[in-house]
This record gives sequence, C-alpha cells and structure tokens, in this order.
Amino acid sequence: MNKVFAADSLIRPSNVAVIVNTANTNSVAIGQYYLKARGIPSDNLIRVNIPGNPKKLTVEQFNQLKQSIDEKLKPEMQVILLVWTAPYAVECNAITSALTLGFDAQQCKKTCGPGKMSPYFNSATTQPVDAGLRLSMLMPTESVDEAKALIDRGILSGFMMSEASAYYLNTSDKLRSSRAEFFPKSMQIPERKLQIQTLQLDAIENMKDIMVYETGLAHVPKLDTLGFMPGALADHLTSSGGDLLGGGQMSSLKWLEAGATASYGTVSEPCNYWQKFPNPTVLLAHYLSGESAVEAYWKSVAWPAQGLFIGEPLASPYCTSCRMLQNVQ
Repeated sequence: MNKVFAADSLIRPSNVAVIVNTANTNSVAIGQYYLKARGIPSDNLIRVNIPGNPKKLTVEQFNQLKQSIDEKLKPEMQVILLVWTAPYAVECNAITSALTLGFDAQQCKKTCGPGKMSPYFNSATTQPVDAGLRLSMLMPTESVDEAKALIDRGILSGFMMSEASAYYLNTSDKLRSSRAEFFPKSMQIPERKLQIQTLQLDAIENMKDIMVYETGLAHVPKLDTLGFMPGALADHLTSSGGDLLGGGQMSSLKWLEAGATASYGTVSEPCNYWQKFPNPTVLLAHYLSGESAVEAYWKSVAWPAQGLFIGEPLASPYCTSCRMLQNVQ
C-alpha cells in the first residue's frame, strides 16, 4: 500500500449527535455515559421512542424516525450515533446507510444485485459535510458493561500510538475471500508502529496485538484467544454479519464482544461483491492517516446500502491532533 499519511480527523465530540431510545433503559444509560466520557454537549442528545426494539423497520416507520431525528439535528452535527442494538435494518437496507444516504428501494428489488456508489467512498474530504453527508454508526446496548468498555477502548485509543499488527486472512472459503486481491502486502510501517501480516489461514490464534483483523468466513473461530488493541477494527465478509440478533451466521457483535472497537456487516443477502464490504487497503490507508473509525469505515465501502457500521465512532489511534487535544483536556 502507499504510505500516505495525509490529514488527521477534524471530527470532534461536539460534532456527534447521540440518539437514544427512551423505551430502552440500556440505551438511555449508555447514551448518558457516552456524553460524559467523550465530553459531548448535553444538547447533542436526541431522544426517540421505539417500543419493542424491532430488528427491522418498515420504510414508513423509518421515515417517521428519521424525521424525528432530523428536526433536532444542528448544522455542526456530522456524525449520528444510534445507541441501541435493534432496530438495525430498514427492509433490506442497514439503518446506518439509510440514515446517511437515504433508503435505497432499488437494492431491495434484488439484494444480490450491484449497489449504488457512495459519494464518500475513498474520499479525500476531511469533513463529511463537504460531501453533503452525516455519517451514521450504531452502538450496541445488549450489555451496559460491555458498551461502557467499548466506549473506554475508543477513548483510550487516542492517548498513544502502540506497537500493533494488522491481520488479513485469505481463507479456504473462496467465495468469502473476494476481498483478498485488495489485501495489502505483508510489511512494516515504522511511522505507525504497525506490522501488516497477510496470511493464507482460516484463523489466527493467541495474537494479542490486533489493530486490524479482516477475513472471510461465516464463523470466525478462536476469537476468545485474541487480544485487540484500543481502536481495533475487525470484520468478516459473510452474508448476514449485520443481522446482529439473527443467529444464522456469526454476528458482527462478536467482534465487539471479543474486544474490537468497530466493525461492519450486511443485514441482507449481498452476495460476495467486494464493493459491499470494507475495502481493506482503503480502510487501512484512511485509518492510518489519522481519521476516526466512522470516517475510515464509511470511506472503505463503495456500495453501503446493506451495510451496518457498528462501534465507537470517534476511535482514532493514529490522529496526532486528537491526541494533543485529549492531553490538554
């Protein structure tokens, strides 16, 4: 990969709108914790009411939800953080993509068909507003303690740059290895204290220095043996990782439970287009440049309609200016 370290993230806590579901006590508690932990202004909290925590919304339900959010957003809010596990889908779309780009009805006519190109894909813009967007991410709330630990990892990632590794696995599952051509070559990046390891393996085991882990399997084994660095990104190419509570394939929640700080998965059958999943080279390049997790993940997906972005959005282990700001605070 080209070692280009361009510009740090310009996204700050004041740019984040935190959306909580008043019908979910975990959502409210975690939202309040996040505001305090990240120093987000209290009036950036937006309350909505979604009884029953449905996994999927109809377009009509989503439009009502979006309207109730939009009318409370201020111009400086460039990131929308949904503090709940469900709902995570709008028909065949992921709720994060529907909020950011609008509901894509055409994709639902043929979920295995090509998607629409995101205007933010591999963008050089330093602020989402320059692309006319607000980036959305979902923070799961199944466990208050795990959500607090996730938030703490995101914050900790900004204090110092640590020795770490990025693992890219070309697995025996060839259909789910469609991103392998975009895996960076094994190499050392001294400026970022990062070792890239691209391997022909189905799983890694007992590695404790993980900053990035990208692979292609329906279920990723040995997660319980691994150690993730604060700010770690991890995802697997499979059909329904974004179906967080579905139970058919491995949920992307498993990455966060294992210690990653952000992840991604699709909520409906996408087929194995690499464009519907994070492009490994693009993701790594933007993260290493100092962009936040929400920026780097969003810039890495060309066709994101079916893709759900989850985790702590402001994690930025390679953002020098962010680190300076935290030290001042």
